[in-house]
Amino acid sequence: MNVIEGLKWRYATKKFDNGSTISESDIDILCDAFNLTATSYGLQPIKMYVVKDKAIQMKLQNAAMNQAQVGSASHILVICIESTVDATFIDNYFELFPEKNKGILAYKDIIQDRFSGQSAENIEQWAVNQAYIALGNLMTVCASMKIDACPMEGFVPSEVDEILNLGQEGVSSVLLLPIGYRDENDKSAVRSKVRRPINEIIKKIY
Repeated sequence: MNVIEGLKWRYATKKFDNGSTISESDIDILCDAFNLTATSYGLQPIKMYVVKDKAIQMKLQNAAMNQAQVGSASHILVICIESTVDATFIDNYFELFPEKNKGILAYKDIIQDRFSGQSAENIEQWAVNQAYIALGNLMTVCASMKIDACPMEGFVPSEVDEILNLGQEGVSSVLLLPIGYRDENDKSAVRSKVRRPINEIIKKIY
């Protein structure tokens, strides 16, 4: 299936087949896709938690306004942001570089300088923006693999953080992505995909 066909096939799945499970090899592909997602400066101020434990999924469902797809999905991908992106975080990132030439060190100084002048609120919003980039990437990869997904903002982050002990790990939840395989009786699957005419939302300037 090519990418466009996959995007036409996908929809926000409301009812998953509770008896179907995504293979571990496919989960590994999604984890790789998350890790390879482009982020600003390449800093990756994001983490992802993959939840398969049904008891925990039901707790997450309660934290997500009792939306049934959270409990019935094969897995829940919990996309989080780092609570602290500071000089130490940036130093640790640049330690990953195999080369430490003048260009790399100068680039690190530029980033350190830019972040030192930002408020905590601005840095948090910047990190949230990176989480949304990761979500979009994951949804596209899921569609190309014929894995159903339902992106969700409708949950109580503080409750999800408590359920998964995220505060102890220095992260906080931003988005949920239940994934699995659609139930054959999910009425949402047969609804028309409605989009504005492409010439209204895209203008080519050549």
